[in-house]
Amino acid sequence: MEDALEPEKKRTRGLGTAPKIATSRPRAPALTTVPQTQGQTAAPKVPKKTGPRCSTAIATVLKNQKPGPAAVPAQKPGTAAAPPMLGGKKPSKRPAWDLKGQLCDLTAELKCYRERTQTLDQENQQLRDQLREAQQQATVLGAERRTLEGELARVQAQAEQGQQELGNLSARVLELEERLGTQESLVQELQKEQLGLQEERRGLATRLEEQERRLQTSEAALSGSQAEVASLRQETVAQAALLAERGERLHGLEMERRRLHNQLQELKGNIRVFCRVRPVLPGEPTPSPGFLLFPSGPGGPSDLPTRLSLSRSDERRGTLSGAPAPPTRHDFSFDRVFPPGSGQDEVFEEIAMLVQSALDGYPVCIFAYGQTGSGKTFTMEGGPGGDPQVEGLIPRALRHLFSIAQELGGQGWTYSFVASYVEIYNETVRDLLATGTRKGQGGECEIRRAGPGSEELTVTNARYVPVSCEKEVEALLHLARQNRAVARTAQNERSSRSHSVFQLQISGEHAARGLQCGAPLSLVDLAGSERLDPGLALGPGERERLRETQAINSSLSTLGLVIMALSNKESHVPYRNSKLTYLLQNSLGGSAKMLMFVNISPLEENVSESLNSLRFASKVNQCVIGTAQANRK
Repeated sequence: MEDALEPEKKRTRGLGTAPKIATSRPRAPALTTVPQTQGQTAAPKVPKKTGPRCSTAIATVLKNQKPGPAAVPAQKPGTAAAPPMLGGKKPSKRPAWDLKGQLCDLTAELKCYRERTQTLDQENQQLRDQLREAQQQATVLGAERRTLEGELARVQAQAEQGQQELGNLSARVLELEERLGTQESLVQELQKEQLGLQEERRGLATRLEEQERRLQTSEAALSGSQAEVASLRQETVAQAALLAERGERLHGLEMERRRLHNQLQELKGNIRVFCRVRPVLPGEPTPSPGFLLFPSGPGGPSDLPTRLSLSRSDERRGTLSGAPAPPTRHDFSFDRVFPPGSGQDEVFEEIAMLVQSALDGYPVCIFAYGQTGSGKTFTMEGGPGGDPQVEGLIPRALRHLFSIAQELGGQGWTYSFVASYVEIYNETVRDLLATGTRKGQGGECEIRRAGPGSEELTVTNARYVPVSCEKEVEALLHLARQNRAVARTAQNERSSRSHSVFQLQISGEHAARGLQCGAPLSLVDLAGSERLDPGLALGPGERERLRETQAINSSLSTLGLVIMALSNKESHVPYRNSKLTYLLQNSLGGSAKMLMFVNISPLEENVSESLNSLRFASKVNQCVIGTAQANRK
C-alpha cells in the first residue's frame, strides 16, 4: 500500500500543499488560463499557506483509491490532458488526483465561454446600433408628422372659415330677397296712397311754406355746426400729426440714447477689470496697517479709487547687517477698485449701465475671478437669508433688466427672457436647474450648435426656463445652490470646485417698426484659482482635489489665452481648449462687452495667491478687444 501511494506523495510534494479536493469536478464561472509550452511541465499555483484540513483531505482521497488491473494508469506530470469537448460528447470524468487535467479541462471550457461571450457582445453592439438608427428615423418621422398635422390643421381652419363666410353670404342673400319683396309691396301701397296724397297736397302747401321758413332757420344753425365740426376735425388731424411726430422723435431719441450709451461703454473699454477686496471676517487676524493701501486719484479723495498697493515681506531676505529686508510694495491699477467697506449696491451701480447694454443687443459677460474664499460667490449671488442689502449681481441685474424692459414697453418694445444655469466640474457640464430624476445626470449635458449654420450655442439636456419676475429668479438661484458641487479644501470649509455659468438669453422686438434684437447676458462665478503644492503628500481624497485643481487651473489658463488671442487679433482663438471658453465664445469676441471682478483676500497669509490674481487681472486689463456691435435683425 505504501508503494502504491509513493507516486502520489511525490506529486503532492511537487505541487505544495493543495486545497481541499472534492470528489466531483466543480463548475467554476471563470478561471485564469495557465499558458504552457509543448513538453514543459507546469503545475497550477496554490496558496503557500497550508492547513491540516488540506493534507487530511488529500490523504483520504489517496487512501480510498484501490489499484487494480482495470484502473486507469496515472498520467505523468507535465503531460496535459485533452480538453473537454464542448457541444459534443462529454469527456469521461477524471480521477480526483488528476488536478492538472481538471485544470486543463476548465481552461478549455473557459476559453470557449469567452469566445461565446465576445460573439454575443458583438451581436449586442450591432443591435444597439440598429436601435439608435431606428430612434433617429423615428425622430425625423415624428417631426414630419407634426409638420403635416400643423398644415392639415391650418387647411381645415381655412376650410371652416370659408364655409362660415359662405353661410353668411347665403343668409345675406335671403335677407336681401326678403327686403326686395317688402319694398315691392310698399311701392304698390304708395301708388295707392299717392292719389290720396295729391288731394292733401293743397292743404300741405300752406304748411310747406311755413316749414320752409323754419328750414331756412335750421340751415343757418346747421352751417354754424358744420363749421365747428370742420374746425374740430382739422384740430384732430393736427394733433394726430403732432403725436406721430413726437413718436418719431421719441424713437429717434431712444436710438440716440442707445448709441450714446454704447459709445460711453466703449470709451470705458469693451473689456474692463474691477478689483474687490472682501472685509475681514470674524475670527480672522487683522492685517497690518500698511499691508493694503488704496491711493487716491488725481482729483483727491473725491475721485473713485482705481489703484491698489500691496506690501509683501520676505523673511528669507536680509541686509548685510542681518536686519530683515524692508517689505516690497506692488502697485496695481484697474478701472475701479472696491475697498472692503464697499456694499453690494455700490458694486452693482458701477455695472448697471453695462448690464443694460444687453437689452440693446450687445452680448455682455461678467466674471468673478480669484482664489477660494475671496468672495466671488458672494459678489455674484449674494449672502444667505434673502437679505436685500447683500443681494448679489445676478438678482440685481435681472431686477434692473425687468424694470428697464417695462419702461421700454411704453415705446413699443416687447422683451422675453430665458434663463439657464450650468456648472463645469472637471471639464464636465452639469445642469444646476435639474429637478427630480434628472439630478446627477450632468454628464449627459453637451455643448452643441442650435442648428446647422447657427452661431448660437446650447447645452443639451439642460433646462431653459422663461423668467419674467424676481421670484422666479430667486427660485432658480435657490435650486442652483443646492445642486452645485462643493468640497472641503484647506482654504475654505465649503469651497466651490466648479465654474458656474448663469446665462440669460434676451430677445426684444418692436412690431410697429419691424425691429428685433437679441443678446446673451452671462454671469460667471469661476472656481478658486489657487496653485498646486508640488511637495504635498497625496492620499485618496487629496488626489481627487488635485485632479479638480488641475482642471480648474487649465480652464483659467485657457480663458487668459483666449482673451490674449482676441486682443492680438489672432486668426485662431483656442475656444475649444476648455468647456468654459467654448460655452462662452459668443460672449467673448469683438461683438461682446466683458467685465472681470478680481476678488482678493485681505489676509496677509494669502498674499501669494492675491498677487497671482492681481497679476492675471492686470494682463487682462491691458487687452483691447475692439468695437462691439449690436445683434439686431
